[in-house]
Amino acid sequence: MTTPDVTVTVIVYNDAARLPRAVASLRAQTHADIEIVISDDHSTDGTPEVARKLAAQDPRIRYLRLPENSGGCSAPRNRAIEIARAPYLMFLDSDDELPPRAVESLLAAHREREVDFTMGAVRRVRVDNGRRSTWMPHLVSERRTLEGIAADPRLLFEHLSTSKMYARAFLDRHRLRFPEGIHYEDQLFSAQAYCLAEAFTIVPDHVYTWYIEPFAAAASASISNQRHKVSNVRDRVHVQRLIDEFLTGSGHEALREDKDYKFLKHDFRMYAGDLPYRDDDWLEAFAEIMNPYLETLADGAYARLPRPERVVLQLLRDGRLADARLAARGLGHPVAPRRVSADGTGATFWGDSVPSSERARRELDVSDLELDTRPFPLAHFRHEITGLDRGPGASVHLAVRTYDPGLRLPVGPQRAALLLAPGRRRMTVPFRLDPVRPGVFEGRVRLDLSAARLSLQGFDGVRHPVLRLEQQGLAHSGLLLAPLGFPAATARVDYRSGALPHDVTVEPEGRNPGRLQIRWRPVGVTARLIRPVVRKVDRPKVRNAVRLAAGVLK
Repeated sequence: MTTPDVTVTVIVYNDAARLPRAVASLRAQTHADIEIVISDDHSTDGTPEVARKLAAQDPRIRYLRLPENSGGCSAPRNRAIEIARAPYLMFLDSDDELPPRAVESLLAAHREREVDFTMGAVRRVRVDNGRRSTWMPHLVSERRTLEGIAADPRLLFEHLSTSKMYARAFLDRHRLRFPEGIHYEDQLFSAQAYCLAEAFTIVPDHVYTWYIEPFAAAASASISNQRHKVSNVRDRVHVQRLIDEFLTGSGHEALREDKDYKFLKHDFRMYAGDLPYRDDDWLEAFAEIMNPYLETLADGAYARLPRPERVVLQLLRDGRLADARLAARGLGHPVAPRRVSADGTGATFWGDSVPSSERARRELDVSDLELDTRPFPLAHFRHEITGLDRGPGASVHLAVRTYDPGLRLPVGPQRAALLLAPGRRRMTVPFRLDPVRPGVFEGRVRLDLSAARLSLQGFDGVRHPVLRLEQQGLAHSGLLLAPLGFPAATARVDYRSGALPHDVTVEPEGRNPGRLQIRWRPVGVTARLIRPVVRKVDRPKVRNAVRLAAGVLK
């Protein structure tokens, strides 16, 4: 029996439906001299039958079934390493794929130069909408060989084990295996591999396809999508402590600030965006687990974060959990705090009181947001819906409150408008904001969704209204934050313009900042039969040809 060039391990647990797709991507590799190990973590569905059938179809496939379920990814990978016959190893999850040239590209990099592992680009594909993006594109945009992780500590952000091809000798030399009995095993394994490797090569080629299901049912969601569980927080912090111990014990303590920054910017940030949706008990448990660990992180890691993220972290560390939840709404967007305070030094602080501790003053100082001096189109306001009532048909009545902590708006009523663009045509609904007290304005607006101007083919999708303000000929558009839990309402709309009938739903966004969300869906037999035809006819080239012909006839 000849020795294959590369062993690719597919780990699987109760995934009979998607396993054939993953294995098919391996059988289609342009470099065919590979061994495929299906490592089954003791599935209880039809996976064993599917795996045996696949193995019968191709002599390169071997089926390994663990005697009992391990509950994680490490054990099935480690058992496969034990029986792998090739000098190079790769790993694939059963719900993902390798693009056709993945093995060829990574193996070629190994053969060009002796390195401990090679790695490439990961393409993320959203299962719900098909949207594609590259994972950490700035780290894999050019071909390069690094003499150790210290040459670019940013790579700690790219902690996936599946985007890499490892030299078996490297793993054996350092007895490097996946840690069993813990979650987020990739983070520890990858940190160890980065630190132990004398050299590794990055290629800009697409070598892994990662399918993302952000709205998967809780029972089937991946570990990283189970952030609603307190145990998930505990597991993530636990593995961070193990990484810290490894860095210290292996002489890589100099990487701590970079690693701490990665934790704050990536791991903690994922939880921070969810804070507005968590109840008080969850927040208390989260703080109890997270805060002791936050105290161990380097000050320099905090200093590298955007100010709004530093504010959320400090409020959490101070035990101001309700405020942390409030500050977390709109992270990543120019959303202002409701109130700010000032002291005699000219500094501006988040909230209605000046912080008492030196650390809190440093972290809650929002002077760098330039709330009072930033150009008006880039200014920070906060627009919140404080009341929402359903009107007749497809209309809703909104009570809106705007916070202007930088006092950018002049005294008196303000002209405002809601902007909404289903399809290519924008809908503008003007209304007035009246002053309540300095920096706070309120208004009411009726949004009649049946007045939207849809194209003939209709619109199938989601939109989030924004609130526009104008001042001295300049315009500012900002997010419109909705109540987090109001009941969704759907109305059938028959458009007088000739557009197809639609079901229009008004609902909370349910994630991220929690904007007001409006969903359109064409309905009826007419939509199913006519819409595909209209979509073809309504293409820009066809429309332009029709306009040209009309002009000639005139």
